[in-house]
Amino acid sequence: MVKSRKEHSLTGRITIELRRAAFKKIKRNRGAAGVDKISVGRFENHLEQNLLALMKDLKSGQFRPEPLRRVHIPKGPRSKKTRPLGIPVVRDRVAQEVLRRLLEPIFEPLFQEASFGFRPKRNCHMAIESVLRLHEAGYWLVLDADIEGFFDNIPHSVVRRLVADQVADGHILRLLQRFLNAGVMEDGVFKPTSIGTPQGGVVSPLLANIVLNQLDGALYRAGFQFARYADDFVVLARTQRQAQEALELVQQVLATQLQLRLSPEKTRITTYGKGYEFLGFFLSSRSRRLRDKSQQKFMDKVRELTIRHHNFEEDVILKLNRVIRGTAQYFATEFATHRWLFQKLDSWIRMRLRSMKLKRKNYNDNRKLRVGFFSRKLGLLTLEGFCLSRNTVGQVCYVVPRRGATSLGSPSE
Repeated sequence: MVKSRKEHSLTGRITIELRRAAFKKIKRNRGAAGVDKISVGRFENHLEQNLLALMKDLKSGQFRPEPLRRVHIPKGPRSKKTRPLGIPVVRDRVAQEVLRRLLEPIFEPLFQEASFGFRPKRNCHMAIESVLRLHEAGYWLVLDADIEGFFDNIPHSVVRRLVADQVADGHILRLLQRFLNAGVMEDGVFKPTSIGTPQGGVVSPLLANIVLNQLDGALYRAGFQFARYADDFVVLARTQRQAQEALELVQQVLATQLQLRLSPEKTRITTYGKGYEFLGFFLSSRSRRLRDKSQQKFMDKVRELTIRHHNFEEDVILKLNRVIRGTAQYFATEFATHRWLFQKLDSWIRMRLRSMKLKRKNYNDNRKLRVGFFSRKLGLLTLEGFCLSRNTVGQVCYVVPRRGATSLGSPSE
C-alpha cells in the first residue's frame, strides 16, 4: 500500500474537458431519467450550456444535487425481496462522475491487490481466478461472508472521515456530503438519507472501496488470503482455526471501524470440496458452474420471451440472442466446467421455441424443427457455441455431468 499526502486543490482540476469526458461516460452507460424526467438525450441537446452552468456551480460551491428517484428491483429470480436503487438526475450523474474522476487517482494506489471491484483493468473473472489459484495452493477452507445491507448501512461519518484522511479540499468534501444527504423521492414523497450510499449512484462503488479498504488492510496485515469484489468477498485459509480467526477479525473490523456487521444467516465457514457461491458462480473442487440463482434468472428471462400463446415473430430470436450473449459472455470462461449444462439449456430453449411456434409441446416436433432450423435459418445463438469459440486451452467449459446434477426444472413453468 502506497502512502500519499493530502490533496488540497481538487476544485481547480474541474475543467470543461473533464466535464465532457464525464458526460461521455454517462452517455455510454445510458440509464433512466431522474426525478426531473430529463433524459440523457435532452441534456445533450444543450450540452455546452449545461456543462458550463454545472462547472460554475461546482467551482463556486453552489451545487445542490436533486433527490434520487427510488426504484425497487427483485433481489433474485422469483424472490419477493427487492433491492432499492437510487437514480440521480443526469446533471447529478455527470457531477458524480467528475467527483469520481477526481478521487479515484488519489485512492487507487491505496487499495489492496485482492480488491477487484470497480477498479481500472480489473473484473469479476480476475477475482475468481485468484481464488482458484489459492485453492490450488492448498487454501481449502473458505469464509463465505456477507455484510448485512452494506450499501444501505454505510455510516456517512465513516465515509467522510476516510475521504478527509486524503482530501483537504473543502469544496469537494462538501460536495460529497451533499450527495450523501440528497435524499430520495419514492411514490412522490421525499425521504431524507442520513445513512448509506445509494446503489445506482455513480460514485457509490468508489466510496464502497474506500470504506472496505479498511477491512482489506486488516486482513492483509494479519496475513490472510482473500478476494473482494465490492461488498462480495471470501477469505481463504488452510485450517479451521485460521478460518475462525479470520471470521473474528472481520467481525471486529466491521463493528469497531466501519459500524457494520455480518449477516448471521449468510455467513459461514465451508470448504472448497463442499463448494460455495461467489460472483454468480458455484465453485467447488468438482465443478465451476453458474450458481442455481444465476441459472434460474437466465431461464426466467427466456420464459418471458417464449410464452407459448404469443406469436413467434422475428424479434423473438433477436431478443433471445441478446439474453444468450449476455449470459455467455460472463459465464463461458476458461475456468468454467459447465458445457454440459449449457447443452441442456440450449436444448430447453429450442423446446420452448418449438412449443411457441407450433402451440404445443410434443417430442415428435424435434424432427420437424431440427437444430439447424434454429441455428442456420433463424440465426439463434447457443450457449455452448460460446464455449466452443473460447476453446483455446483444452476443453473449455466442459465437464462430464456428475450424478445428481442440477435439474432444469419444468420447462412449462
